[in-house]
Amino acid sequence: MLALTGCKTATENTLSYFRNLGDSPSGVMPQGSGYEIKIVPEDELSIVVTSAAPEATAMFNQPQVNTALRGDMSTQPVPRLQTYIVNKDGDIMMPVIGKLNVVGKTTREVEQMVTSRVSQTVKDPFVRVQLVGFYVNVIGEVKTPIRVKVETERFTLLDAISAAGDLTEYGKRSSVMVIREEDGKQTYHRMDLADSNIFSSPYFYLRQNDVVYVEPNQIRIDNSKYNQNNAYKLTVISTIVSAASVIASLIIAVAVK
Repeated sequence: MLALTGCKTATENTLSYFRNLGDSPSGVMPQGSGYEIKIVPEDELSIVVTSAAPEATAMFNQPQVNTALRGDMSTQPVPRLQTYIVNKDGDIMMPVIGKLNVVGKTTREVEQMVTSRVSQTVKDPFVRVQLVGFYVNVIGEVKTPIRVKVETERFTLLDAISAAGDLTEYGKRSSVMVIREEDGKQTYHRMDLADSNIFSSPYFYLRQNDVVYVEPNQIRIDNSKYNQNNAYKLTVISTIVSAASVIASLIIAVAVK
């Protein structure tokens, strides 16, 4: 009974998040510096330029295209502004303005760039730049491994885990790995979900093409080894029984003759 009670307590502690907060009823989570996602090649950007005189800024927008029908099944299609794909050199090509290098910049910085160029011919323009979406993969000991399409610039590790249905009971909460490409190299960082200091980590906010990998805990590893050993033993026993059956059949056949 004592052993079972000890196992139960250990399991409960292992499954908890932010254990270092203790039993405090309230408090302030650790905070890192402000986070803004940086644009990388193959990102898709929506850039809309407007002003008090819409006709003056229309030429700075890509033409509208009709890609879908309305929800009421009307024959009138829904217009949508075309987006810009950042090429491998980090450039986009805008009407009138021409080529802009946006790689490594935030959407706010691109807004300032475009606003500066449009202001040369249009009074008080308003520019809105949005990252249309990027993908994050969540794999390992989660309930639903998933490739998440992110449609906001602030997407956290906890958002990714929630999208995957949370960790299974076999997920190692003290070692959740974030794999990221930085400067052409694949880097990784392990996060401890039991520690509230993850909120101040530069890996807490996810970026384009990040991979979140939840490692299996020792129970899962031991179970896997146990199952493999049992499968191996079953195969050996099956082989021995089959061989014995063949030998017995031969002996019987010889004896009959």
